[in-house]
Amino acid sequence: MSKLNIAIYKLPVLYEILVEIKSELNFNLFNFKENDDNFRKFIKNNPESLIISPEANKDFKNFIFYNKTFKIKKLLQQINIYLSKSNYGIKSNISIGKYKIDTNSRLISNKSAILKLTEREINLLIYLKNSEDEKTSLDLQKNVWKHSKDLETHTVETHIYRLRKKMYESFNDNKFIVSNKSGYKLFK
Repeated sequence: MSKLNIAIYKLPVLYEILVEIKSELNFNLFNFKENDDNFRKFIKNNPESLIISPEANKDFKNFIFYNKTFKIKKLLQQINIYLSKSNYGIKSNISIGKYKIDTNSRLISNKSAILKLTEREINLLIYLKNSEDEKTSLDLQKNVWKHSKDLETHTVETHIYRLRKKMYESFNDNKFIVSNKSGYKLFK
């Protein structure tokens, strides 16, 4: 997952402080000294970014007003709250072809139906979505089920069979998970 963006606007000292501890933080940091073309372009291209500024502004979607008496610990808490909310939103809207997956409520949907999935099914679909090539049963056992590769089991085949059946019954889609000699992949 990509890091979220935080823009520091007209707060060079705060920017310098955050740069010093950046390796401990889980976001991209940008510094803007004025409301110029670069700043407006950044906002246009990154509308979900968090803006921290000493100037109150209601035009920004995500904004923290930072006054000089603000404690850095409190600011980091507010940033963490923002990041948690953003991560929740990102995780609740993953696209796979014509489907949307909400990992928070474990639902997959298209324009006509919604299907409840198990946590393992969600993990399987996300793993296959992020894979460039087909994945073997052994690879799925190791990376989705966390089984050792020496374990002889039909867990993967059974789960994929059940998931295919659920997808067909809910969406009339029997091509969502494709298998061939090389393994499994999603039909996007």
